Amino acid sequence: MARFEIRALLPGDEDQLHRVARHLNSVNLPNDRGRIEEIVEHSYRSFAEVITSKAEREFVFVLMDLEKDQIIGTSMVLAQLGRRGAPYIYFDVIEEERYSATIDRHFHHTNLKIGYSYDGPTEIGGLVMDPSYRTSSERLGTMISYVRFLYIAAHPASFKNEIVAELLPPLEADGTSHLWEAVGRKFTTMSYAEADVLSKKNKEFIKGLFPEGAICATLLPKDAQDVIGKVGAQTKGVEKLLRRIGFRYAHRVDPFDGGPHFAATVDEIGPIRDTVRTKDWTILPPKIEGVEDEGAASFRRRSLVAVEFEVPPFFRAVPGDALLPVPSQRGSRGVVSGPPAISEDVVKHLDLSPGREILILPLS
Repeated sequence: MARFEIRALLPGDEDQLHRVARHLNSVNLPNDRGRIEEIVEHSYRSFAEVITSKAEREFVFVLMDLEKDQIIGTSMVLAQLGRRGAPYIYFDVIEEERYSATIDRHFHHTNLKIGYSYDGPTEIGGLVMDPSYRTSSERLGTMISYVRFLYIAAHPASFKNEIVAELLPPLEADGTSHLWEAVGRKFTTMSYAEADVLSKKNKEFIKGLFPEGAICATLLPKDAQDVIGKVGAQTKGVEKLLRRIGFRYAHRVDPFDGGPHFAATVDEIGPIRDTVRTKDWTILPPKIEGVEDEGAASFRRRSLVAVEFEVPPFFRAVPGDALLPVPSQRGSRGVVSGPPAISEDVVKHLDLSPGREILILPLS
């Protein structure tokens, strides 16, 4: 049976989620007990569809070490950034070249222009792993990251066509943001920490106080210029994963700290294209050492296998081997040329019966 399982965040997880949140302390997953309780409640109501507006739903997944009955990682999907009363706010990063023939001088300028959207993209975020598990051979970080794409593939009508991820930029050890000190504090007189706390509830002050025109970043202190669109050391691995699966830098940054926004459309994201939904599956025969799987149109891959429920726990996923048609044999997204096969331990762990609908996402 599997040692690790991903499921929906549920009431009763507050203490463990708060413990994990201390490793990141981001806007989406803050080190704040009150906010943690709100996140648990909101996620539960989203999975249960008690929140009727799809745009307001936020889904949180937790990675469990079943031997210790402990949450060791999280990730989340926010169905839509940018709604009436809560716009998606960002800086467009505009590159500009200037040249004077009179003095034969050439300059490259970076300008920041505040942007808003009231019908914004879906956001993936809240990716946290307990540091003691980050070197595990089980590829736990990939599992808890990819589960978000599997869920989006399973519910395309619930999410936007553009998916974004906001990455943390380089920050000082005490959390200081050089861009905020050079820009945001000038317009709000607030510290980065004060503005961060307020923005979790209401971003109106940004729209009300930031200038509408372009801000010439070339005039900012060098330490502020150096963080615009840059990825901090703690999120370099996330950047590498996002680029590998189809995301790209969107030339948009967070107006607080300059952290880059990476974006992709649903059809550009590899794990969404690769997710298979099927009721027609079989049990995978045990792998015999030195013997290849039969059939040129199939190959065995480590995968996430998931099932959904209308009641708690709503969602469960475990890693296991799956035999899938090769990509060249596939038709449209989520459609395969023949029935996939999944390992018997996954069938037992998820208590699957023949004909039960499952979702399969290869992890490589």
